[in-house]
Formats: sequence, C-alpha cells, structure tokens
Amino acid sequence: MPLVPMKNILESAEKGRYGVGAFNVNNMEQLQGIMRAADEAKSPVIIQVSRTALKYTDKDYLVAMVKVAEKKYPHIPIALHLDHGTTLELVKEVIPLGFTSVMIDGSLKEDEKTPRPFEDNVRLTKEIVDHAHKYGVTVEGELGTLGGIEDGLAASKVILTDPKDAKTFVEKTGVDALALAIGTSHGAYKFKATPKLAMDIIKKTHEYLPKIYLVMHGSSSVPPELVSEINKYGGNVSKAMGVPIPMIQEAIKLGIRKINIDTDGRMAFTGAIRRYFHEHPEVFDQRKYLGEGRESIYKWVKSKMIDFGSSGHAGD
Repeated sequence: MPLVPMKNILESAEKGRYGVGAFNVNNMEQLQGIMRAADEAKSPVIIQVSRTALKYTDKDYLVAMVKVAEKKYPHIPIALHLDHGTTLELVKEVIPLGFTSVMIDGSLKEDEKTPRPFEDNVRLTKEIVDHAHKYGVTVEGELGTLGGIEDGLAASKVILTDPKDAKTFVEKTGVDALALAIGTSHGAYKFKATPKLAMDIIKKTHEYLPKIYLVMHGSSSVPPELVSEINKYGGNVSKAMGVPIPMIQEAIKLGIRKINIDTDGRMAFTGAIRRYFHEHPEVFDQRKYLGEGRESIYKWVKSKMIDFGSSGHAGD
C-alpha cells in the first residue's frame, strides 16, 4: 500500500470512533520500533517529522527510510506528516519528497513565541491549503496555543480554542484537520498539579464541525515507570507529569481522532539505553544499546495503539 493521505486514516477513525497515534521520528530505530508495533497491532499509523528532525536526520535519508517501511508493510496504512510546519516554503519543499500530510502552525508569529492574530493565521493557513490540496495532501491547522516547548516553539501565552472561532477558521481556510488547544502542553512537564483539560471544547467543536478531524497535541502521558527508569540510571527528570491515558480515551470519545506523541517516545528510548549502559558498562557496540531503545519504542507504541483503539483497524 502506498503512503496515504492522513485524511484517509482519520476518516476511518471517525467512522470507527477510535484515535490514531501520530508518532515523531528522528532515526531508524524509532521508525523500526513503530512499524513493528503497527504490524503486530494491525493498526494504521501516522509518522510525524518535525523541522528539526528534517535537519538532524537529513530529509532525504528520513523519507527514504519511511518508503522502505511502506514497502515492508504494504498492509499497514501509513501517512507521512510534517509536524509544526511554519512556512509555505517548507511545505513546498516536503510535498515533492512524498509527504502526504502537513501541519501548519499558524498560531504563533514569526518569532515563534507571540500568538498570531486570528486573521493572519487564517491567511497563512489558507495559503497552505490552496497549495497542498492541489497534490491531494491533507492539511492540519491549529487554533489556540499550547504551553511547553517543542521543536523550538514556545508560546508566551496559552490561549484555549474557542469552538465558534474554530468553525469560522475551518470555513475560511478549508483545512481537513484542526489541532485544538484544550490545556495540554508540549514536553514532560505539562501540569504542576492534577491534570485538567477543557473537554467541553472538544465536544462543542465536534458538534460544530462533525466533518473535521480533531487533533490533540501535547498528549504524551509521561508514565511514572518511564520517569523512574531514567532517574534510576543517572537521569534527572523530576516532577514530570503528562496526560493520563483515561483522559485521552475520554477525549477520543468526544471526537479527537489524532493524538500527537513525542515525549513518551524519547523517554522510553532514553530509559532503555541508560539501563543498558548501567547493566553492561563494557559495551560500546551501538547496535546493542540502540537495539534496546528500539525494543522499548516497539513495546510502548503497541500499548498506545491498543489504548487509543486503533489496534485491529489496519484494514478499515
């Protein structure tokens, strides 16, 4: 099966009322772990690539690896998605490479900190839609801002999405999917106290826009066992707190279809490697410790696919 537009995967998720994980990739081991999980779980998957990942891995290497996965797993629907794109120029660069979906983060100004005015966000996002749709590429927009830092983006002010504004935004831009700001944030330190999200925003937006696929960014759960493993073997990740799985599952019931996960993957990979170094201080063969990271990614992603309900839906 060739790489598919993300819209196809999310359309099936909407019909089946389940969520699909969107997992960030920076290297071969991550991709191998994710695809093994998708194969065993029989789940569709969204492979996300950020701007910094394009630079770190080299876009040509990264896309080539995804295309190998496409051939190796022809029975798994795979979307290749640009995460947090900020310019039309970048979108024009990645579409010819084979990206089937792009996210334009028009919520922040060029300084990548200050919230962008609504009409400016509309203008930029519509430019992306007009270009991407000519090639059958799915477009995800964003309305509102999140806390935390991801890919260099750090909003100076958190602004939750207004469902009525969301309706206007979609009508003016023509986006296929919309990332909502409901109180999540990027990174490992999402909450200082008991997690609380504005679930009513999801419900109301889904009622206003039943044909638009809703996206939840900043959705890593930051499981205590991952934090504990990192810290046990020399790390210093203190007071980390993410979005509990039951809360994500409730969001899925209310209409969320795409769930963005990055931090959990980093932590799973790092914890496994730290443990391996501690247990095998004599080892310097990177295949061995990177293999441990890959195994951890596989186990963690498979569990997410089961939690989100996408397991068993590869043939939808």
